[in-house]
Amino acid sequence: MNMTPQTIPRHLKTVALRNMRGFPAIAITGPRQSGKTTLARELGGDRPYASLENPDVRRYADEDPRGFLSQFPDGAVLDEIQRCPPLFSYLQGILDSDRRMGRFILTGSQQFGMIEAITQSLAGRVSLLSLWPFSLSELQDAHRAPAALDTLLHAGLFPPIHDRPVNPDAWLQSYVATYLERDVRMSINVQDLSSFQRFLQLCAGRIGQLVNFSSLASDTGISRATAEAWLSVLQAGFLVFLARPHFTNVSKRLIKAPKIYFTDPGLAAWLIGIHSAEHLRSHPLRGAIFENWLMTELAKAAAHAGRVPSIGFLRDKEGHEIDAIVENGNVLHAIEAKSGQTVPSDAFKGLDFWRPKLQPGKTSRSWLVYGGDTAQHRENVTVLPWQGLSPLLKEL
Repeated sequence: MNMTPQTIPRHLKTVALRNMRGFPAIAITGPRQSGKTTLARELGGDRPYASLENPDVRRYADEDPRGFLSQFPDGAVLDEIQRCPPLFSYLQGILDSDRRMGRFILTGSQQFGMIEAITQSLAGRVSLLSLWPFSLSELQDAHRAPAALDTLLHAGLFPPIHDRPVNPDAWLQSYVATYLERDVRMSINVQDLSSFQRFLQLCAGRIGQLVNFSSLASDTGISRATAEAWLSVLQAGFLVFLARPHFTNVSKRLIKAPKIYFTDPGLAAWLIGIHSAEHLRSHPLRGAIFENWLMTELAKAAAHAGRVPSIGFLRDKEGHEIDAIVENGNVLHAIEAKSGQTVPSDAFKGLDFWRPKLQPGKTSRSWLVYGGDTAQHRENVTVLPWQGLSPLLKEL
């Protein structure tokens, strides 16, 4: 029996329902096809629904925003609202004149325009939330998680791949083509789509690496300024995110550049040219894709709990590194990703090097997530299998 997106509950729903009791509106941002519309309509119940992707609806909203919004005296679900900027200022007046909570549910797939509009017009009136593709725990709760790690990494976690009978490669190919045609052309003037496609592939091949704009520009055949602009567009469309260096009491020795990751490991794998789980199993970038997946799980744990993800990393000029640092109050969680099915003795060298050098006054916890299936308790380090992240995520 085919499953629909509604049959896989989203963790963000609990936070959204709570915030609808305290804000006149909520806004759900996130990448296209992450499930925003499905969740918004579920939260909206019997509220009217309008998609600003529809040209006729958008034309009405652009030409007569006051009249458009007057259709919804008791609220509505307004999908992809960033497509019609004039609505924001009129919506401000409506929310101020009638302070009933939770009337409007907004969604958007371009975070810069959406956040700027909310900050300027709707600050204090709208709860801003972020919905990523499925987390592993969401799939596990619904008994839909792949049993094999390489299957998960190859397919990724976009909802359509898990709630309908579709080939992951076919869906991801269509996703990239649609994104290029619809979103990039709206955001920047890309004359040569093949160059942008090449830029995407180069970014995917550098996941988990320090961002080097000069290298990206040179290898793509574009200017550094263009490379910076294109990466900003990928961030605005929630396709990539950057992990910033975490600063310690030895900050002078630290690398200052951020590291790049894709919002979905399956998307990165497809762009690299990996078209099957079997191909991934022996691919030289398998470890980087595994690290990318773990970083997204850490980000989803924060975002789907209503918090802004803040994931750093540690790396000095000598190459001593910790993949992820997550700060929760007075506790620093240092996290390493190792894709192998066993844990070699040198897997802990980064954690061991940095443990005594973290901020004084902070409690540190060390974790290692690996591609095996057994939890272990080593000295100073908790080792978790890839399918058993809950002890870590509960502490973040």
